[in-house]
Amino acid sequence: MKFISEVESTKERYEIMGKVAIPNGVEGEEAVYREQVIREYVGNPFIEALPPIYAPEEVVEKLAVYPYYSEEERNLDAHYRIHLTQKLFQCFQPLPQHLDLESRISRVIRQGYLPRNPISKEYVISLKDGYRAVQNCDINANQQFRSTACGFTIIGVSGMGKSVSVNRVLSMYPQVIVHSRYKGQGFSFYQLVWLKLDCPFDGSVKGLCIDFFNKVDQLMGTDFYRKVANSKKSVDYMLTLMSQVVRNTGLGLLIIDEVQHLCGARGLGDEKMLNFFVTLVNTAGVPIILIGNPKAMSILQSEFRQARRGSGQGDMIWERLQNDENFEILLNSLWQYQWTRRESVLTKSIQELLYEESQGIIDIICKIIVMAQTVAISTGKEQVNEKLIRQVAREHFQLVRPMLLALKSENMREIAKYSDICTAEVDYGKLVNQEKLPVEMRMRIRAIKEQKEKREKENKASKMEQALYKLAELGIEVSKARKAIEAVLEAEDHNIDEGQLVIKAIQVLSGNTTEKKSKKVKTTPKSENDLRYIVEEGRNQGKSAYDALKDKGYIKGEKNDTLFKAV
Repeated sequence: MKFISEVESTKERYEIMGKVAIPNGVEGEEAVYREQVIREYVGNPFIEALPPIYAPEEVVEKLAVYPYYSEEERNLDAHYRIHLTQKLFQCFQPLPQHLDLESRISRVIRQGYLPRNPISKEYVISLKDGYRAVQNCDINANQQFRSTACGFTIIGVSGMGKSVSVNRVLSMYPQVIVHSRYKGQGFSFYQLVWLKLDCPFDGSVKGLCIDFFNKVDQLMGTDFYRKVANSKKSVDYMLTLMSQVVRNTGLGLLIIDEVQHLCGARGLGDEKMLNFFVTLVNTAGVPIILIGNPKAMSILQSEFRQARRGSGQGDMIWERLQNDENFEILLNSLWQYQWTRRESVLTKSIQELLYEESQGIIDIICKIIVMAQTVAISTGKEQVNEKLIRQVAREHFQLVRPMLLALKSENMREIAKYSDICTAEVDYGKLVNQEKLPVEMRMRIRAIKEQKEKREKENKASKMEQALYKLAELGIEVSKARKAIEAVLEAEDHNIDEGQLVIKAIQVLSGNTTEKKSKKVKTTPKSENDLRYIVEEGRNQGKSAYDALKDKGYIKGEKNDTLFKAV
């Protein structure tokens, strides 16, 4: 473990960074107690140990995922390039709805922790009440607890990346935080910040509880699953125990995905589970986020209590993208990844065509671009054009084509045939807190991405310039030096420093020179000031190129700004 301490004269503050292995569990992060701007958050170790509240620009930087790409990859053989097209599925371009999602999650976690300060007397009382509730199998035993938790519901068309987006936001938070000391006092606690579950395919309440205990055991090293999985414990007992586990672990957020599976619940299973969610929020104080496709709307609206709780931070209705600036931002991010021999320019007509064939569904957009490049490479066409996109959409997306045609027709009768894309039940006029970020924010997202790409290009160009200059001082031809540097950058990590870049480029050049000598039987230059002569003599003595040059004084050290003496 690494410990970093800060001593401030005006206030007592502890900064602890590192990893702690939880017995039979995962690695938790050592608590880092941060100064809070909002007064209500001060003095609560659960909140102070969370990451800071990020500005929108920081959120974009942290959420964005742009896989490594090099123009040189387009020169590889076809069977390699077909594999490289799968990189597109790793790409994550933040859009305004993702910033909205991050802000909501940040708020619900902190609001849920407000009445659950682990160093307060009330929290200790709630733990005792929870223990008695488990003994008496009474899930409503802690009704005097005043919860400030409020979750929200995410409903959207399948393929819009709801689950992926939530996972990206959750990755900004450590899942388990280990507390040991707080303000000079001993404070031993394993804090479970978030937990994500999938609703059982049959809507079983017992199945959800068992999955909950199993996940908690894997993270925290407990053995709840063994105690309840094969026992004859009632569902009421499991729900009561689940509430107490939430308290004992300081669970900050519970996410239930695939809520539409409640439609398959037998009897009153769906009603019982929704009632339990309400009770869990009220008695344990944990916010709950429900995620599902439009099929779940009828269930979530069946009881006003759940609809109210689910709208605590405003419902999030993730409709399909419109053919606007958001769609253009996403498409520009994906289009820069091309592995065909001939590059295709993203024209307005191609953008219109891609929207027509995908109907603004993100998953379909990615798959069409990947499949179009795959077909172009495998058939030798080596370029994506409108004709190829239409062919791919027609031949390789036959299963989803009826749904896309229904969306394209805007005929509600046709759309209603497919429950996972139909949002007819949503009352868009009455959505609570359905924020729409202004055009300025979308432009800032684009600007941040462009600045990041510009910085990466400038860094690479700067390294090449410095390396070329130093190699030129050694009398190496610029064209050969450039090829050697590009070969090193292609094979090595792009974070390599200039000194190592020069050294490895020299090794590449000396290797190439040796190969040519063996093939063309050229004699090695005899001048002691010739770099090739020094490297060759060193090789004959069993030395590496680096050691040979260093012994002669040409290399002074990797950390020295002046790596080479003048020739």
